[in-house]
Amino acid sequence: MSISSEHKPLGKQVTGSLHTLSPIVELNVGGEMYTTTLSTLKKHPGSKLAEMFTGQPKLRTDSEGRFFIDRPGTYFKYILEYLRSNQVPTQCIQDVYKEALFYDIEPLIKQLEDSPQIFGELVARRQFLARVPNYSENIELMIRIARAEAVASRHSSVIVCVVRTEEDAARCQDALSSLDMDKKSVVKFGPWKAVPSISDLLDCIQMDVEARGYKISFQPHVAEKGFRFKSHDFFYRFLFTWW
Repeated sequence: MSISSEHKPLGKQVTGSLHTLSPIVELNVGGEMYTTTLSTLKKHPGSKLAEMFTGQPKLRTDSEGRFFIDRPGTYFKYILEYLRSNQVPTQCIQDVYKEALFYDIEPLIKQLEDSPQIFGELVARRQFLARVPNYSENIELMIRIARAEAVASRHSSVIVCVVRTEEDAARCQDALSSLDMDKKSVVKFGPWKAVPSISDLLDCIQMDVEARGYKISFQPHVAEKGFRFKSHDFFYRFLFTWW
């Protein structure tokens, strides 16, 4: 038996064109609820966010019929405020930048990239680290070594050799060979051609390891016999604290 359209049960999924919906839209963004208008969401036609609400629905709905976006809801309020009033956020800049990239809101992306926080990260720090050979791989190696030594321990440490120039690398070779003979793992960073110093790179290493959720500190590696120079010039011990 067929059911006429006026007697069909009302489901939670939205069907048909968005043009037939109310201009007022309710959203569930990662568990945070928002109410806005279609025109606000489609303010920048080239964005991924506008595409979500253009033509046929491209989003699922929650149990209350609200459009669901599986992204951090906390930061969507800053996205929405920008769409409503062109106000560039001054809080949670890094997180809002990630969301702006996801929603592909080009004008907001460009304005955030001009902020000191994003500019400093993308143009200054990241450009420097791109000139340090195998930087990301070495960070991963440090973490693997520390985790391997963490069994039944509160702390584990990793020896790091940081050399800025080819000359420094040559000077460290004997010490590296000595540590290798003692079966001590050493992660070597550098050399690089950029202004930042060894101290700057050490700060970057700590920053990026901590960004992975680890508690870490570092200090000069204590000199041992056989070193032909002060070990703290190039060798450092990074301490991971597990509990």
